[in-house]
Amino acid sequence: MTLSTAESCTGGRIASAITAISGASKYFQGGLVAYQNEVKERMLGVPHEMIETYGVVSRQVAEQMVKGACELFHTDYAMASTGYAEAWKGHQVEIWVAWGSRNDVHSTCLREDFGRVKNEELATRCVMEEFERYLKQKHDVCPYSDVYIA
Repeated sequence: MTLSTAESCTGGRIASAITAISGASKYFQGGLVAYQNEVKERMLGVPHEMIETYGVVSRQVAEQMVKGACELFHTDYAMASTGYAEAWKGHQVEIWVAWGSRNDVHSTCLREDFGRVKNEELATRCVMEEFERYLKQKHDVCPYSDVYIA
């Protein structure tokens, strides 16, 4: 099993949480922080039209980021994030996290506001826990199972 990440609003926190786990080098291939739309488009294959239609903070973009990370890093699975980690310019907190494989992607949205840093931490924890559940359902195993993710 191989794993990668594609992150925007979490800024590398997911990759950091993975690499904090002993033995991560056995399965973690790498991660990309794609903060700008152009990077999401160029590196992760997020269609410009998708961003225009649904917005960069959307389920569709988060799920495409998972597929793009799997392609970019040649991995079986990936986790991704995109969102507004704090309210600003008329936007409320909205963080989409996604996980899965090229052909089986899942996602959820976090909307509660606990402050920017805490929101990023919660999004990281959420996607790690959801991905763990997903792997256990598919394969009855997760490489970082039962490890506390801070």
